Amino acid sequence: MTSPFHIKILTLFPEMFPGMAGISLSGKALEKGIWSFETIQLRDYTKDIHKTVDDTPFGGGAGMVIKPDILDKALCDHQPLGRFIYMSPRGKPLTQSLAHKLVKEPLLTILCGRYEGVDQRLLDSYEVEEISVGDYVLSGGEPAAMILLDSCIRLLPDVLGNAETHTEESFENGLLEYPHYTRPAEWIDSAGITRKVPEVLVSGHHAKVAAWRQSESEAITKVKRPDLWEKYIRSKA
Repeated sequence: MTSPFHIKILTLFPEMFPGMAGISLSGKALEKGIWSFETIQLRDYTKDIHKTVDDTPFGGGAGMVIKPDILDKALCDHQPLGRFIYMSPRGKPLTQSLAHKLVKEPLLTILCGRYEGVDQRLLDSYEVEEISVGDYVLSGGEPAAMILLDSCIRLLPDVLGNAETHTEESFENGLLEYPHYTRPAEWIDSAGITRKVPEVLVSGHHAKVAAWRQSESEAITKVKRPDLWEKYIRSKA
């Protein structure tokens, strides 16, 4: 029996899952049935003795391409697919806003590519939604799928426990998160320098703490992510 948030993962390496999603808070949520997953081994849908899932690309070039007929058999055997996603460096960026939308879906199907990718005809036939986790290339879609899973699972009710954790994190309000401090209030680093927690944080004045955190978030975003800062300013205007 599946959970309210279920993920189907098409992969050549099912043993990689649940990976990091199977430990800590997301692992506990998995045990409680808050989310669930199943892996689909693409090689199970081959007929040759070598279980071949790929072939050389038409037009030449390096690498191999996963065959559309193999993928189609797997997909037909695991209907419904729900929201169908292909982890791809050419996809739209995974953002906090997108994660909030994805986690509202009862069913996600994630296709993890390998080699040079997947035959375009399969992607066109199923009108697959392509999502990227960054402007870099990985050896396969599995690590990217785990990042997507983690970004979604932590948003599910009763996973993190404290609702405020979500609202004050980076990207939730268009800004990067403010700095955090804990005990001891004074700490001497390895260079012998005494470093103190900002006075406002130990003042007990909640309004001043909130104002300080907002100011710090804005300053950090402006310096570290000018692209986000410009977006934030435009949204306020």
